Amino acid sequence: MGDETELLEAGRRGDEEAFGRLVAPYRSELHAHCYRMLGSVQDAEDALQEALLGAWRGLATFEGRSSLRTWLYRITTNACLRFQDKRPRRILSADYGPAIPPDGDLGEPVTGPVWVEAYPNDELSSETRYELRESVELAFVAALQHLPANQRAVLILREVLVFSAGEVAESLDTSVASVNSALQRARKTVDERVPARSQQATLRALGEEAEREFVGAMVAAWERADVDTILGMLARDARFTMPPLPAWFDGRDDIGVFLRERVFATPWRMVPTRANGQLALLCYQGDKDGRFNLGALNVFTLNEDNLITEITAFLDPAVVGRFAHGS
Repeated sequence: MGDETELLEAGRRGDEEAFGRLVAPYRSELHAHCYRMLGSVQDAEDALQEALLGAWRGLATFEGRSSLRTWLYRITTNACLRFQDKRPRRILSADYGPAIPPDGDLGEPVTGPVWVEAYPNDELSSETRYELRESVELAFVAALQHLPANQRAVLILREVLVFSAGEVAESLDTSVASVNSALQRARKTVDERVPARSQQATLRALGEEAEREFVGAMVAAWERADVDTILGMLARDARFTMPPLPAWFDGRDDIGVFLRERVFATPWRMVPTRANGQLALLCYQGDKDGRFNLGALNVFTLNEDNLITEITAFLDPAVVGRFAHGS
């Protein structure tokens, strides 16, 4: 606490380096907060930059009546709310339009601030507790985007970050009664859209050894274009989506046709990674010269039977490129 107090006093005197050190312990969690609010890594970075600039300019107004963390979350949440006013809500493919037949037109990429983006696991500190990792899973973040911005903020601040109703009311300049009402409505909407068990719970139940075997089997099957093995790892009602392409496939049979006739027209090399706290593979596509170029990020969602219910194949180079470092 003494060190934080010294940095705070130095920051108030205009020491930018001291301010940077003061907020550094909170950057990772604030970034994840912005991502939950906005569904986009780029938007999260922009909102966090705006928030920290606001905190720097307003440091003299921080009186210490709340913790520094609470104060930073108040500024960051309001920056996200202002940012949200400029953007449409982010969605997943199934919210954009119906599934297509396996021989259907994939369509042109839908660009702009449309899709929920993948979140790099290295943005999460090693100390991040399981509940916070659950809160960046694709299904949860996508469900949040269906909430009005104010309800979204209330749910995250109360349920994920465990701030009190009074703290949230102060942060959002509203009443405790309004916070409790918004929380009740938000819970109902989100509960209707997320699986009963999180991916974190599913992976913990699977165990590290079985997880390695699962990933190894998927890598081997994909690299040898073994469609039958891949389909054996899918639930019958699995989905295969490809943002920013609008097309997506519903059901194991249609996915099988798509894999056989389109995906494996070229060879692939796969590298295990993590995204949104979930199992994922970086996908390198072979070209006619024998080179392999990064082409996709496949994020897997598993059910309680350890079968894949969704493969979200992110194709946007700006999204996929964030995962290439160190691969």
